[in-house]
Amino acid sequence: MKLGLINSAWAQAGRETGWGIQQTKQIGFDTIDIGADPLDIDVCERKLIKDTADELDLPIVSVTCVAVGLVDFNPSIQRFHVDRVKRHLDLCYELEAQNLLLVLGEYIWEQQVIPPAEQWRIGVENTRLVGEYARTLGLEIVMELEPFKLSLLNSVDETVRFLHDVGMPQTVRANCDISHMHLVRTPFEDVAKLKGLIGHVHLSDCDGKVHGDLPPGRGITPVQEYLAAIQQTGFDGVVSIELEFSPEPDKIVEWVDEAYRETDKIMQALGARQ
Repeated sequence: MKLGLINSAWAQAGRETGWGIQQTKQIGFDTIDIGADPLDIDVCERKLIKDTADELDLPIVSVTCVAVGLVDFNPSIQRFHVDRVKRHLDLCYELEAQNLLLVLGEYIWEQQVIPPAEQWRIGVENTRLVGEYARTLGLEIVMELEPFKLSLLNSVDETVRFLHDVGMPQTVRANCDISHMHLVRTPFEDVAKLKGLIGHVHLSDCDGKVHGDLPPGRGITPVQEYLAAIQQTGFDGVVSIELEFSPEPDKIVEWVDEAYRETDKIMQALGARQ
């Protein structure tokens, strides 16, 4: 496996894009994921991302996209988000990334007004639409399991069911987020249900109660056990560290460096890092 970092760690601390990419390489990461909305950045920023990563020989593996409107009940909102996801896929193609990390939304009104099955159907159909576009570009979409009560994909079983319903196993796959799985109390053995479906992995720690995205060792997530279970599925791709806001933004380099060191120790102990 390779070890990557989502560059949102730097952006959340208010640091500029090029500097963050340089720090990612200097710390020792193998790859980088880009958290950027193509509707919010211009061509100069896109070129900066690509040129800097190329100069540093730091492959861009994934672009992140939160598109909660894909499961909105308004057709106009759905159309906007389908088009927005396609623009993210264009950015993936431009950056020569491998996949788009896609986050779906939640069931609205506590599932009391719109039948949950209807929102599920909308999500499947719209994901299939963007999946078809991804396929024309030679890209994958990886769906993230979210640890929130009303998220559509909030368990391994629901993720597997969703991927099955979309029916594009070579294009629409799973992102296996370790701290998210812990927050919903996923048994280690359940990871095996994702065998052959995992396209990308997110790694972080949490306190076991609320979403945290902390460096490994700062919470109680059994990171090594989950990563071992992922390894046993045959996955040999990229594990990307995802970090939320550092409590000391002026020490963001130390925060990221800590996450790198602790994750590398775990991967080396498993013989997982290449």
